[in-house]
Amino acid sequence: MKLHEFQAKAIFRKYSIPVPEGSMALTPEKAAEIASGFPGKAVIKAQVHVGGRGKAGGVKLSSGKEEAFATAGTILGMDLKGLIVKKVLVEKAIDIDKEYYVSFAIDRAKHMTVFISSIMGGVDIEDVAKKSPESINKSYIDPFTGLKDFHIRPFLKQAGLDKDACAQASKIIKNLYKIFLETDANLVEINPLVLTKDNKVIAADAKMDIDDNAMYRQQEIYDMVKDELEAQPEHQAKQKGLSYIKMEGNIGCIVNGAGLSMATMDIIKLYGGEPANFLDIGGSSNPEKVKYAMQLLMGDENVKVAFFNIFGGITRCDDVARGLISAISELKVNFPIVVRLTGTNASEAKEILKGSELIFEETMIGAAKKAVGLVAR
Repeated sequence: MKLHEFQAKAIFRKYSIPVPEGSMALTPEKAAEIASGFPGKAVIKAQVHVGGRGKAGGVKLSSGKEEAFATAGTILGMDLKGLIVKKVLVEKAIDIDKEYYVSFAIDRAKHMTVFISSIMGGVDIEDVAKKSPESINKSYIDPFTGLKDFHIRPFLKQAGLDKDACAQASKIIKNLYKIFLETDANLVEINPLVLTKDNKVIAADAKMDIDDNAMYRQQEIYDMVKDELEAQPEHQAKQKGLSYIKMEGNIGCIVNGAGLSMATMDIIKLYGGEPANFLDIGGSSNPEKVKYAMQLLMGDENVKVAFFNIFGGITRCDDVARGLISAISELKVNFPIVVRLTGTNASEAKEILKGSELIFEETMIGAAKKAVGLVAR
């Protein structure tokens, strides 16, 4: 679960990481009220889970209450890379001298936590990695010994900070690692970590991604994100026993088993199509799960065709077929459905589907080609 910047900064404050003074606003009036409490300029930042907010017009400076009102009014309701801005963070502008990057993440290939740092902060780390890979430091941390000073020294040396700033940065990095461990995070990031003109080191931005599977023991964080989390289709699907990830294509996939789901998406791509999702109904053959899976597809306006690809082992094909018939009779499905059912009770499933509007295919390749062809019409 990704946290918004204002939420991550609330956690940073708890761990004594300095951040700019500010708070979140839902309206231009509230944004103006917050900005009026700062003696100089205020920065107004869109709170959406996308990178490059500044380049897209989602981060702007303002002077005074009236300008803050107008600026917040421009940002609120803005479409930023497909996401509508509903919240803004209003902060006191800081006088930046230099910008750096620091983060902790999980390197799954090495099965270790990695400390990533760079003297080129303020831009996407992916861009830095492509253009200036030599400016990125990586230090792998033994989980039994934890973060040590020798992990941090290469960054501090490269950054050229004086003794006082080094002490500040070192404390921030150590506290960031503590956050990473204690919040069950997949990622904690400060970009940029800034050195101000008066030699203060401050986290000007904050990013956190918490492991969903650990949310049950992170009650404080769960309370922060509860409303937004429960509104997400991925979370709703999980509560129903489904694994769902939305993608950008137009062929909705309903499959049983993670491996078959991946193979289904691959074969759609092979024949020129684009999968709209990963949707695994699991080993259960409960018809209600099938019906709910169809509701998920109907909630995605990009879906033009549905592709059911079921291999019946524990899952019974006849139960899947019953769920399909129930779904199309109750939900008023407005796109064609291509079905491939094989395995346990497949012949019974074919009898149940006989006479319906569903498009039945015997093979996975045939079904994939049919789904792609229907989109192309």
